[in-house]
Amino acid sequence: MAATSSCNFNWGVNGKGTPEQPCSSSKSSQILFSSNLSFCYSNIRYCLSLRSHQTLLSTRFNETKNSAFVVASAKADPLKIMISGAPASGKGTQCELITKKYGLVHIAAGNLLRAEIASGSENGKRAKEYMEKGQLVPNEIVVMMVKERLLLPDSQENGWLLDGYPRSLLQATALKEFGFQPDLFILLEVNEEILVERVVGRRLDPVTGKIYHLKYSPPETEEIAARLTQRFDDTEEKVKLRLQTHHQNVEAVLLMYEDITLKVNGNVPKEDVFAQIDGALTKLHEDRKLI
Repeated sequence: MAATSSCNFNWGVNGKGTPEQPCSSSKSSQILFSSNLSFCYSNIRYCLSLRSHQTLLSTRFNETKNSAFVVASAKADPLKIMISGAPASGKGTQCELITKKYGLVHIAAGNLLRAEIASGSENGKRAKEYMEKGQLVPNEIVVMMVKERLLLPDSQENGWLLDGYPRSLLQATALKEFGFQPDLFILLEVNEEILVERVVGRRLDPVTGKIYHLKYSPPETEEIAARLTQRFDDTEEKVKLRLQTHHQNVEAVLLMYEDITLKVNGNVPKEDVFAQIDGALTKLHEDRKLI
């Protein structure tokens, strides 16, 4: 029998299944792909191991049972997910639930920006000026930070969940040019009056980093309540500017991901929001396992 992959490889087997000729080739040849292949012929299993741009590395023969078949397997690519929505739409909460179940690396563009601001860097100072006006931070400040984070080994190996980015068509286009394409784009939709209430009542514990809400999730003790702070852009005036900017840009972003967008009702309790997302991710995950 003969098998072909850039050149011919021939095997001869005697009646007892012992190789007469382990492997031979008319000439040395480069293999341009990586593959593990096993198949059965005349009750003998043949296994080939090939590496990218290498010659045939090994061949082993084992006795097996009846019927001829071909088996090929490869690890499915990790999930690549984007989640978007207006300020206080619940992205952070849903990201915690998603990463807990699916093991994706959570990358929040807002946190990357705030780290720059806290560092006092030139980029951080420029970013703060735009954020205080309720405007988008220029692409050149953000896109490189996001790109570098997506390229880190944990993101590449485990998959990633990009939170709050891209926020404009230019940012989406930049990611595409860098080769980052999501499997699913999740959009949380929440009524504007609910968003304003969520933002204005939001508080941060500078000691633990935990987020509270004066109405929906108040601090456990008076000591914690006394040290809570409010983000400088979590005022009603600024959040309305941010919402206006969000609405102006989200439709353009959706054009880029129209075929893979999941619109989620974010007005309901967080468990019901996650149920919508979980259903879509579970199906995506199961479909990948079947490929």
